[in-house]
Amino acid sequence: MTTPTDTRITLSHVMKSGDANLLGTVHGGNIMKMVDDTAGVAANRFAEGPAVTAAMDEMAFLNPVRVGDVLHVSAQINWAGSTSMEVGVRAEVDRWDAVTERRHVASAYLVFVAVDGEGGTRQVPHLDVETPEERRRFREAEIRRANRLARREAIDSSRREEGTA
Repeated sequence: MTTPTDTRITLSHVMKSGDANLLGTVHGGNIMKMVDDTAGVAANRFAEGPAVTAAMDEMAFLNPVRVGDVLHVSAQINWAGSTSMEVGVRAEVDRWDAVTERRHVASAYLVFVAVDGEGGTRQVPHLDVETPEERRRFREAEIRRANRLARREAIDSSRREEGTA
């Protein structure tokens, strides 16, 4: 039995000048890569093997990340279906050179699909949701999944109507 809490992982990295953009803050793409890497660890561990990124939802940058910040990215499985799973990710920073309070800088939801050796989908284990927080995250993940599927269907329908499918 695997619970969402069992899947939690945090990766940390000191942001350096090579991570900065032309404005002097850390490039959002570098943060996104670390978000994807951390989510990938959680997904691959839960799936007990290879899982690949299928989608990134709602990547929200809330505060800038600066050179010298330690970026801490935490991830856990929120929801799992038969072959796919949603991973919730939270990024926070504190300073490398002083004891400071962590600031929330970004959040994202990623969808991963478990794959076999030929690249086809494969089953993932059952996710045992136990705590009120885990149940809330599971329900919200189901809402995001329903919205993704409805959006995909609406776009496909529009393209069929236009003859551009």
